[in-house]
Amino acid sequence: MTSLFPDIATLRSQLDSRAVSATELAQEHLKRVKAASSLNAFVDVNEAETLAQAKAADARLAAGETAPLLGIPLAHKDIFVTTGFKSTAGSRMLANYQSPFNAEVVQRLALAGAVSLGKLNCDEFAMGSSNENSAFGPCHNPWHAHAVPGGSSGGSAAAVAAGLVPVATGTDTGGSIRQPSAFCGVTGIKPTYGSCSRYGMIAYASSLDQAGPMARSVEDCAIMLGAMAGFDPKDATSLKMDVPDWEAALNADLRGKKVGIPREYRMEGTDQAILDSWEQGKAWLKDAGAEIVDVSLPHTKYALPAYYIVAPAEASSNLARYDGVRYGLRDLPDGSGLQDMYAATRAAGFGDEVKRRILIGTYVLSAGFYDAYYTQAQKVRALVARDFERAFQECDVILAPTTPTASFPLGSMNEDPLTMYLNDVFAVPASLAGLPAMSVPATINADGLPLGLQLVGKPFDEQGVLNAGLAIQQRAGFTAQPVKWW
Repeated sequence: MTSLFPDIATLRSQLDSRAVSATELAQEHLKRVKAASSLNAFVDVNEAETLAQAKAADARLAAGETAPLLGIPLAHKDIFVTTGFKSTAGSRMLANYQSPFNAEVVQRLALAGAVSLGKLNCDEFAMGSSNENSAFGPCHNPWHAHAVPGGSSGGSAAAVAAGLVPVATGTDTGGSIRQPSAFCGVTGIKPTYGSCSRYGMIAYASSLDQAGPMARSVEDCAIMLGAMAGFDPKDATSLKMDVPDWEAALNADLRGKKVGIPREYRMEGTDQAILDSWEQGKAWLKDAGAEIVDVSLPHTKYALPAYYIVAPAEASSNLARYDGVRYGLRDLPDGSGLQDMYAATRAAGFGDEVKRRILIGTYVLSAGFYDAYYTQAQKVRALVARDFERAFQECDVILAPTTPTASFPLGSMNEDPLTMYLNDVFAVPASLAGLPAMSVPATINADGLPLGLQLVGKPFDEQGVLNAGLAIQQRAGFTAQPVKWW
């Protein structure tokens, strides 16, 4: 390889011409992973498994087979269960769990020829905005040793930004692909809810969780998403729709398109550099031929509190399965009974943030509070979705900041969870509505940290989001790279 950050097209060309083999690519990236251990982006590496996958890819290449990702190295957020690697969800509860099957997304990427380098660090059970909640220690941002990479897909964003992998998988419940992408200067897209199977994704909030790709370019995200998406009968929420060829249809010409600017997203506390990049984003999209229009999303201010009722409520139900009986950690004190085992196992296995969200979720679902909190939050969710429906009568895609600030220092918000939750204020509305949304790198702030712009599209219009993202990518010319400190 001639570049630290090769794209999929370059790697495919090199593999097809036999300039490099899948095994050589895997070995090179395994060296990078080992050399970057101080980033703590990876939580499990199995060199023998990776090289076996690479050898199989080389055999397919030798046989003249073609596949979108044949021989391309990647890594998976450790929220997807996998064979050959541990599947921990960043939790002590599953610290040594070995899955007997692959998540559907993992399996689809394997069939497309991808070679897995291992599992990537994440906030425990995907609950967090900084990747500091992992039982295996925080992941670090490649742009600054003492900055967070964002969460919960922080390991994925950090690994791509540092050149450890060209592409990675992530999951997004309330912004967990988009926010770390913005913090680490990479591109990430959350597709329409139901586009990618949730089968084999360790559940946090089932009505919100959605898989998506993270990469260094819009083109690579389109390629990855094409391999990940598709109907899966094993997932009751999976959409029975054909998968478009998003890569082939990429087009940065936005003439005839309208880009909506939500007036409610000008929130107090947003960094001026973020607001400046938003203005620049408008100019870039206008230069691409789009018309800029104002739109209103009046229930935006209620989206974040509604999310932090709905998501913990679903989490309290989903995490009830971790009881020490069937799999994972079991803490059985001497002379204890079944209830004691439940209590001891969960006390030892879950971290503070997971316990906090379970408690919130159990409270809002309890008798006497269900209607006051959970029912009202679901009504707000419906209103947020209706806001987007009305806005999309006036525009084709919405442009907004991805986050209110750039990456913040490690440990700076650990004692203030409410401020931490505010990092998702711009990302949560699209998640509540199940809409496709992506973050694209825009610029660098005065502290040398990347800033991202967010694009939100109509249901099933990933193409419109990708095309607008490509227009920004081409005009932003974001080629900055983190200065290696790890």
